[in-house]
Formats: sequence, structure tokens, C-alpha cells
Amino acid sequence: MKVVGKPLPKVDASAKVTGRAIYADDMLPPRTLHCRILRSPHPHARILSIDTSAARRIPGVLAVITGADLPVKFGILPVTQDERALEHEKVRYVGDPIAAVAATDEEIAAAACDAIAVEYDVLEPVMSIDAALREPKDERIQDYGGPNNIHKLVALEFGDVEGGFAHAETIREDVFFYQGNTHLPMEQHSAIATYLDGKVTLWSSTQVVHYVHRALSKVLELPMNRIRVIGAAHGGGFGGKTDPFAHEIIVCKLAMLTGRPVKCTLTREEVFYAHRGRHPVLMWVRTGVAKDGRITAMHFRTALDGGAYGSYGVASTFYTGALQTVTYDIPAYRFEGCRVFTNKPPCGPKRGHGTPQPRFALELHLEKIARDLGLDPVELKRRNFVQPNTRTVNWLRVTSCGLDECVDRVMQASGYATREKRIGHGMGFAVSTYLSGAGTAIYWNDMPHSEVQIKVDRGGVTAYCGAMDIGQGSDSVLATIVAEELGLQPADVRLVTADTDTTPIDLGSYSSRVTFMAGNAAVEAARKMRAMLVEATAAKMGCEASAVEVGDGRIGDFSFEEASVLAEARFGTLTSAGSYTPPRIAGPYKGSGVGPSPAYSYSACVVDLDADERTGLVSVNKIWIAHDVGRAINPLLVEGQVEGSVYMGLGEALMEEQTFRKGLHKWPSMLEYKSPTFLDMPEVQTFIVETVDPEGPYGAKEAGQGPLLPVPPALCSAVYDALGVWIDEIPVTPEKVLEALRRKSKGEPARYGPPMFPPIPYPPPIKVEPPPKDLDHASAAAI
Repeated sequence: MKVVGKPLPKVDASAKVTGRAIYADDMLPPRTLHCRILRSPHPHARILSIDTSAARRIPGVLAVITGADLPVKFGILPVTQDERALEHEKVRYVGDPIAAVAATDEEIAAAACDAIAVEYDVLEPVMSIDAALREPKDERIQDYGGPNNIHKLVALEFGDVEGGFAHAETIREDVFFYQGNTHLPMEQHSAIATYLDGKVTLWSSTQVVHYVHRALSKVLELPMNRIRVIGAAHGGGFGGKTDPFAHEIIVCKLAMLTGRPVKCTLTREEVFYAHRGRHPVLMWVRTGVAKDGRITAMHFRTALDGGAYGSYGVASTFYTGALQTVTYDIPAYRFEGCRVFTNKPPCGPKRGHGTPQPRFALELHLEKIARDLGLDPVELKRRNFVQPNTRTVNWLRVTSCGLDECVDRVMQASGYATREKRIGHGMGFAVSTYLSGAGTAIYWNDMPHSEVQIKVDRGGVTAYCGAMDIGQGSDSVLATIVAEELGLQPADVRLVTADTDTTPIDLGSYSSRVTFMAGNAAVEAARKMRAMLVEATAAKMGCEASAVEVGDGRIGDFSFEEASVLAEARFGTLTSAGSYTPPRIAGPYKGSGVGPSPAYSYSACVVDLDADERTGLVSVNKIWIAHDVGRAINPLLVEGQVEGSVYMGLGEALMEEQTFRKGLHKWPSMLEYKSPTFLDMPEVQTFIVETVDPEGPYGAKEAGQGPLLPVPPALCSAVYDALGVWIDEIPVTPEKVLEALRRKSKGEPARYGPPMFPPIPYPPPIKVEPPPKDLDHASAAAI
């Protein structure tokens, strides 16, 4: 291949580093109005009245709206349409939007918000998982779900779990907690809308142009053909911009009322309250193993603190239990999950959506079992690895799997097996897996998940796709694939993306889906275009099409421009289209739509650190990480994604936490919310493992999320290796390390973590038979 597999610069790199990229907040059309949103100061309250008269009298204010103007509810999932763009009946967290103002400048809009008088009946807030499980003192947060403030309960059982435990030589139980944290993108959420000739146009910093389009149609009660959504240049999302947001709907409504462009850019504090970040999750794990360390059965329970609204929460709940079996061969598995509502900003998907929390628990739990048995933790895990071309007990299909090679690479490079043993220095190991796109759409249908169109016009190539580049390099991937097939360079391919009027559908940038799904669609479209160019050239050359070589800007004996003229003369307008729909591989049970993916990536990680037993400070020296990417379309971008994942995983492991006091975020600013800086980043050595997946574009799989997952458990394992104490919750702060050391010195269990898992009224599990042994594991056909 000529360009696939080459470490080329991003196609948008120059525009971004020179400041020429146009972000939503850069846009300022003539006569633009500025929007500010009045938000609730209370975590839980009934709204008795809203008086906007004083705000409307302020000079420069052109419009004031409340929930009465936008009464239709919306949400990202069909089963959780529970949000309003502006609440007029009840607020459920500090920051819930109540009213919005459009004015000639931001200062006037802010003053008008201050002039709005809201009368509340303050209710008792629910601020923890334990409190949500109890009967509320005043009233429930939402009017669905239950009992109490439970949002969702899940109970599934695969295989003979009790029989597996009965045959186990050793059974161990552990409890873990993973604190919630937020995405912290460099760019705040921003949106600007216009209303012209009866049509709304929205430019937004979003990851999901398609789903914003749907939400606007529903709430504004307009047909989708009267709404256009365009993804502006993107300054980072990490999952935090995968919901439709209130400010996107509000600016559209204000533009409709005023007839002028309206812009809203959230403050950094508002971004913390908009949130949709990592769920705080409490986990209980019970596993039985044979004498040789092979797993005989596992029982996994999770309790998620979901915040005030549904968001992706139902899917998040399933994800905390779905993928354990895709890393380890578990013959019998029971999963029970519970998500609760609390009066905090709603949680949703953050890089790795729902899977870093159980990965943290599972990796440390298996390491503890290995130490109980006197086995090497690495060896115990390797004995239980899944194999390629198999089905898991919960019906998930594994195609390619490079786990063993990933482990080999980090073991050899790090010298883990021969590491120096001294107090204060430690090394830890963990593995993980992640999706290459969700196998089912949010709204179940038979349509493709990704579509690409290509136009060739007198030598110019343009690719159209609804995918949104959020910094992960999806534009570069699309350009590279089209260039590879047409014998060009990525810079030769123009891109039109993320525009609901001009591009075919793509469901969005989430679940590491774009390379696999939009990439496959691009391959199909590009090969159709290539076939037309080759046929026309072969006819001119008087030879078979198979004899025409494509590459280096030439089609056979002709330059690409000359070949495109020949093809246009032969076929007329040169256009082609490709699409991708994942195989139907979900299992035969309710809830099986969460977890299936056309392919899974795999990672292995070793962390080297020093831990000071006097101060509790942890200093990471180096990280080795290997990632099974299938095939690296662009190795430079893959390394960037892997190292970005490591950075984010370190932040979660050591310092980041979304915590609250009396309903208020304790540190809603980049000054106080700690995340790693350049000075905190250790050396990272990245290994790209290529297993060439049979269904990925050129064999590619995901690279943007999976490498985060093994970092937190590997770090905690290294802390134990250094100091002999387990920190069974994230983040690992100096205070927790010192408390664990104090307990160890007094002869108490040498750990810091949650003492117990609460009683939760899980329903009886749905019992599912494992897939039959003679199932064609490699087949992509429907079950």
C-alpha cells in the first residue's frame, strides 16, 4: 500500500496550528445576538413561578424564553426522553437551565438573567448512591424508574454460575469504587444558529450532528428538512459532546423568535455542570477459579451514580457488565447492574464509556486471586485470555485478538519479570479490550450506520461523509482510504463532513466507530470510483482492466486528471457511494444490543512508579503500552491516540474527581480541578500490534479509547508492588495511600476502599443459554 500505514501529518493539522480553523465560538455573523442561560442554584426544587418582566425591560434585550416556550422533552436514547431545554416545573441539579436571554452583548444578557425572579420550593437533595436507594424524604427525582430513585435494574445470567462456583478451588470477593470525573476538553461547548426563509441552521461543537438534528426536529416541532446542522471545527469532546444539549436547542429557538443569529458559548463552570462524564461506580466482584487459576464462574455487580437525567445511562449500565467476557474466557457469568438518579449533573459517556470502571475492578480482583493462589498475576490472566474467532458466554463475537502479542511486547520492553524489588518502587500490569463501534444504532433500524459519497470532477476528488472529526483524525482516515484506492495522496482529497444538508448520514463520533464504519463505507465508495476510472482508461489503452496500474497520481498511462476526463466522457458525472451496516451478531436476549461490535481492540500496559511511604505521593516514571489496532491506517495518529488515552487514564487514576458539597461542584474550574500537565506526563513507549481484522477497513480496528482502560489498574497494581497496600478506589490520592499504610501498620487489612456493597433489589436474573459449540464463530451472518 502507498499511503495506508504511513505516518503522514493530519490533513487538518496546518489549519489548526496556524489558527485558521473556524470553531463555533469564532463565528460572528452580522447582527449576532448573544445568549446567556439562567441556571438553578438549587440541586432539587419545585419551580413555583418565573418572572421575566424586569429582564425584558433592559435595553438591548431582544428575547427572553422559559420552559413554556420549549415544553417538548428530549434525550439521546429513545427510552430516556426526560430533559427539557428549559425547565419550568422542577430543577434536579445545580445548573439545570431555567430561562434564556438573547441580547446585543453578553454583559447585557447576563444582567438580564440576574433580573429574572424565580420562586422555588426547595426539596431535599439526593447526593449519593446509598441515599438514592433509600426512600426519599420529599419526592423522587424523576417520575419513572424505581423503586425510590433507581433508574435502571439489570440482571443477566449466562451458563451454570452456581455449578461453576461449586467446582472452584478458590472463591474470592472484592469491592471497588471508581470516582466520577469529567472530560475537560480544551474547547467549551458552543453553538450559533440562524433562521432564514423558514429554515434553521445550527453550527455546533458536537460529536453527533445526526442526533442533534433529530432532537431539534422533535423539540422545535419542525420537519428535519427545515433544519440544517453543521459540525464546526472541534476542540475536543471525549464523549462530552455526544448528547443533544439545551444550549443548542435554545439558540435555535431564539433565532426563530428574533430573526437574527444567536450564539451561546458555555463558560468553563457551565461545562462542568453540563458534564455527561464518567459515572461514579461501586462494584462487587465474586470469582471462582480452579487450582491452576482458570476461571470457573464470575458474579459481577455494579451500582452507578447517574446524576439527574437518563442521558446514555441505560447503555452505560449494561456496559459495566458486558465486556468482561471479551478479555477473559469466563464459562459462567452473572451480571447485576443498577443505575440511580441523584441531584447532580447527569453522567454519560466518557472515553471508554462504561468500561474503565469494571476494568479497574476486574484487573485488580484477578491480581489478588493470583496472589492468594501463589501464582504470577500475569500468568493467571494469560491462562484465561479469550482466543480469536470465538463466541463469549454472553454471545459476543471475537474476531481478531492480539492480547498475547500485546503482553509479550510490554513484558519484554519493561523487564517486568526481572524488575527491581525495593520498598517505594513498583511495577504494575493490566490488560483491556474495547469496541470498534457499537454494533447496534441508538434508534434501531435497518439503515446503514455510515455512508460516504465521492465526486470526481476534472481531476478534483471530493469525499462527503457525515462523520465528525473531533481531533481523533477521522478526516485524515477518510482522506487516506480514498487516496489509497485512487492512487493519490491524502492532501489531494477534499473533504466535506458533518453537514446534514450536504453529506450522507453518519451516526457520529462515539464508541470508536468512525475508522471501522465510515472507513468501510469509504473503501466501498472509493473502489467503485476506481473501477470507473480504470475501465475508461483500459478502453483508451486497448487493454484489460486488470492490466491497468493505479498509483503515484496515475491511472495506467494517464495522469489522474486525464483519466478523470476519460471517465467523465464515458460515464457522465462521476459519483460513487458506499455504506456500512454492522453485522447482526447480538445474542437472543433482551439487553444484547449493548456490547456487540464488529471487532474488539486489545491493550496491555505496564506502569513503573515510585511511591513515597512518608508523604503518600506517587510519581510515575514510565509507561509501556501495546495496542492491537488491527492495522494502523496512520501509525502517527494511532500513537497520538494511544498516548492521549494514557494521559487521560493517568489523570483519572491519580487526581481527577467530580465531587460535590451541598449540591455544588467542589472545583468547577481548570485551576482547581486537577488534571495532569506536561510536567506530570511520564515517558510513554507505545507498541502498535497489527492483527489485521477480517472485517475492518484494510484490517483496522479502534485506537482512540481502549488504551485508557488498563492504565488505572496497572497503576494501582504498581502501588501495591511498591508499598504492599491496595488502593481499591480511584483516584489514588496521597491521603488514601497514607491511610492504607496506617491500617497496615496496625495489623488491619492493608487497603483503602469501600467497606461494602449496599443491598440492592435486583430482579431475578434472565437466564441465557451460552451459544452452541457448533456456531460459526467467524461468520458475520445474522444468528
